[in-house]
Amino acid sequence: MSLPREAFTMGVEEEYQIIDPESRQLRSRAQSILRKAQATLGDQVTQELYLSQIEIGTSVCETIQQVRDELRHLRGQVIAAARSADSRIVAAGTHPFSHWQDQKLTPKERYIDLQTDFQQLTREQLIFGCHVHIGIPDRELVIDVMNRSRPWLPVLLALASNSPFWLGTDTGYASFRTELWGRWPTAGIPHVFNSRADYDRLIDDMARTGSITDATKIYWDMRPSSHYETLEFRVTDVCLTVDEAVMIAGLARALVRTCALEAEQNSVVVHVRPEILQAAKWQAARYGLAQSLIDPRGGCAIAAPELIDSFLTYIRPALEEYGDWSEIDQLVKRVVKEGTGSARQRSEYDRCGNYEAVVDYMVSESAKGT
Repeated sequence: MSLPREAFTMGVEEEYQIIDPESRQLRSRAQSILRKAQATLGDQVTQELYLSQIEIGTSVCETIQQVRDELRHLRGQVIAAARSADSRIVAAGTHPFSHWQDQKLTPKERYIDLQTDFQQLTREQLIFGCHVHIGIPDRELVIDVMNRSRPWLPVLLALASNSPFWLGTDTGYASFRTELWGRWPTAGIPHVFNSRADYDRLIDDMARTGSITDATKIYWDMRPSSHYETLEFRVTDVCLTVDEAVMIAGLARALVRTCALEAEQNSVVVHVRPEILQAAKWQAARYGLAQSLIDPRGGCAIAAPELIDSFLTYIRPALEEYGDWSEIDQLVKRVVKEGTGSARQRSEYDRCGNYEAVVDYMVSESAKGT
């Protein structure tokens, strides 16, 4: 099935931290902030696992400018609602020093069931991600595109790495959220599927064995959405700035478009071994852009900027087709030059010597442009 480029829409979900402006700790104010924010945003703002978290979701967007406008509006309204509740908002994959033991679970059946089933994994799930949905109104094509997109997930993770600190410690990782999330039994990079029927059989088998209750309990870094006609990218930390979130959305859409065109042409799929992909993902989570990354298709480690250039070259025709090349190329080059969210957090800590200053920096960056 040949799909027009207009079919590949975008939607972005972001999870935010709720911050006490005095202590800079996480605070459980989601319910009061949610009431205020929903007055203007409706169901585009929702609760999350902990009461110190809040989530937004854009409407369906056809251009990266629409993504930018939506994120500015949604972040701005949530920030305003938080301020009226004497709180602040941060977009980062982990909090630098707040402890999961001090957080209150959101009293919702889904989250209570998660804690019952997964126990300590749920209790330590104090992480914040960004999910990008790319529209693909063809159930078979979704699987083909997922197969072809797998090798590039570590590159997206490296560019968006934004969680270096955990429980008052520099973890040594650019995305420690990735390591925390990876402990879940259905997390990780998806394997290759022969067809949609092959994928559906796996979901049925996992449900039959009691491993999951339904497809929403598949927590892969990329998955066919169970609610929408989309492929959902779940690999990245929530981005510190709106610019970086726009960058990831634009890259994801161009990757999907590129892979969809390859599928239509029946080009050979490059099947990278899962062990190599896992190593590439770990390298991206560990170092971000600070050292070399593994080129899973080439089977070697190369300088991070070189692999990113290779990725941009691969998807450039799609970016140009959408008129996104200049902006996305500029945004990527800025991250390469100025550092990822993780690198910039570390720079602020090195400058000031305390985590409270890092939180203040993140509050400012998260609100930039809203």
